[in-house]
Amino acid sequence: MKFIVLAGGSGTRLWPLSRQNFPKQFLKLPTSTNHENESFFQNTLKRLCLYPEVHIFVITNEKYKFYVINQIEEISDKLKNKPEIELVFEPASKNTAPAIALAIKYALEKGVSPEEVFFVCPSDHLMKPDEGFIEYIKVSEEVAQKGYIVTFGIKPSCPETGYGYIKVKTISKIEPFYKVEKFVEKPDIETAKRYVQSGNYFWNSGIFAFRADTIIEDFKRYTPQLGEFFEKSYEDVLKNFQNIEDISIDYAIMEKTDKSALVELDVLWSDIGSWESLYDILDKDEHGNAITARSININTTGSLIVGSKRLITTLGLEDVIVVETEDALLIARKGECQKVKDIVKILSDKAMPQVKDHLTVYRPWGSYTLLEEGLRYKIKRLTVKPGEMLSMQMHHHRSEHWVVVKGTAKVKIGDREIFVHENESVYVPKSTLHRLENPGKISLEIIEVQVGEYVEEDDIKRIDDIYGRKNL
Repeated sequence: MKFIVLAGGSGTRLWPLSRQNFPKQFLKLPTSTNHENESFFQNTLKRLCLYPEVHIFVITNEKYKFYVINQIEEISDKLKNKPEIELVFEPASKNTAPAIALAIKYALEKGVSPEEVFFVCPSDHLMKPDEGFIEYIKVSEEVAQKGYIVTFGIKPSCPETGYGYIKVKTISKIEPFYKVEKFVEKPDIETAKRYVQSGNYFWNSGIFAFRADTIIEDFKRYTPQLGEFFEKSYEDVLKNFQNIEDISIDYAIMEKTDKSALVELDVLWSDIGSWESLYDILDKDEHGNAITARSININTTGSLIVGSKRLITTLGLEDVIVVETEDALLIARKGECQKVKDIVKILSDKAMPQVKDHLTVYRPWGSYTLLEEGLRYKIKRLTVKPGEMLSMQMHHHRSEHWVVVKGTAKVKIGDREIFVHENESVYVPKSTLHRLENPGKISLEIIEVQVGEYVEEDDIKRIDDIYGRKNL
């Protein structure tokens, strides 16, 4: 059995914590089950690695490449059964159907048999217990070997409007699965109540299992554009991927196929698709508040308070969501958070920086944090991991001053190469090739002051980069 982990989503409904360039799957949210401060992506890998002989294909967008690599490295010694993990990179985000088709095409070209069962799951869901989930994977493999496309359903505990639903043909089952009648969209509250009362509707978990040849047959039948993946070389598929239709696996296959079967997933599950769903799984205080921040709360009940650095104080609030980051603040009434994506769209339309990045931005070599900016200047804190280096680069519109506050920097400016120690500084003129490296065994921290007529990130010309990146 092979596993496909979908790790390319943007997670807009958890803004302002989730951003386009640092989405939900990589967040390390303080849930009551996340005792080791690991991301949803890392928890997903650890869960799947409880299965014997694990071979995982992680498919993600090219721009998340180094997040995936770094987070795998962080937990490599915690992964059981010595997993084989391969990375597949989408040239563009095209939703789940193209992602799944691309991952299968990659696996087949690597020698995986078309008769192999693939288990597909998102990387940003919460599930407990892990061991119980593995038993359902084994059941799904047996069902998939019979020629079914398996989907996993969760028995609704309430009339949830944030999930899609799956209707099964009967409320009883003879085999370890139900025959699927239809997939339905996210309902309004009255429709959701009817679904729950009927007893034959399940929440759609977005988790699937199937034999490769089974799903390929349906790709060719229902979505010929994706079916063509399996008639071309992998390189040709990548070249034309930008032109592929943006479509989910539900629309592309599951709503049309006559091969679908549902396995009921009886574990603690949440897709953490809204701030309300995070509130639901967090521990509460005696007033029903879920708090992961420094806060003082008076006459506040039933609320979620998530904070970064600031002290948050509340007075007389009820059923409110407060999410604070360094550069954005969300305040919403519970029940309204499915509309957070509308805020993200407005931010995108206005090209606001808060939709893409946090003030701290992660790079393959470490990270930088924007401390302050104004007319013709910007101040950052750079953290470079031991043994890593930035690209050889130049800037045509700004000069830079570097002050080392921790560690030792190896700096190349033009033809000159020097070591810069704590409480020492160096100046980088405009239009001059330069490179920063951390040759030490501890993290290098630098305060960088940029001065010039243009100090944005796209004023960079990379000449050489050990990570294979081109200009931003």
